[in-house]
Amino acid sequence: MSRRLDFDETVAALTHGEVVAIPTDTVYGVAASVWSLIGVAGLFALKRRPRDVALPLLVASVDELAELDVVLDESARRLADALWPGALTMVVPAPLALARTLGASDASVGLRVPNDEVVLSLVRAVGPLAVTSANEHGGAPCTNAEEILRVFGARSGWAGVYDAGERRGAVSSVVDLRRSPWRILRHGAISEERIAEILA
Repeated sequence: MSRRLDFDETVAALTHGEVVAIPTDTVYGVAASVWSLIGVAGLFALKRRPRDVALPLLVASVDELAELDVVLDESARRLADALWPGALTMVVPAPLALARTLGASDASVGLRVPNDEVVLSLVRAVGPLAVTSANEHGGAPCTNAEEILRVFGARSGWAGVYDAGERRGAVSSVVDLRRSPWRILRHGAISEERIAEILA
């Protein structure tokens, strides 16, 4: 039966390919290690998320991208230097195998470094995490452990929730850097004007 997990239990579950609900700097998410095909598939199943709606990745730093064979171009590097850690997700070119694992239809991936020491500690311990908001696909994101247990508690396929209190941050802005000119895919915490200023 799914339950509340402490930090060590969360790391162990993620490392062993299980799905765990975790806090982020925005809302709660459900997460799986990018290195676990079973875990990522379980994440899609738990969320009842269409398999062609790609999952983004949380990473601990730009340096961690090397192990994913992801290279940031000049524009992406400028945004990362200015806005990471923070509520900006960048969609950038990526190896096709990685992209397909995460449900992308092309060779790309959405990346973010979260601005929260709790989730950064998890990412440092486990490695890059596929994370999407903790809710039924299309529903309102969960902001605390009680909501998550109400939504997912009766379902199999997940280990539990790492309870770190309420999380009510603004959603991340999503910018597509795969082509020029860049474009905003989702408006969020960081304004389009701020992004344009950095990329000008």
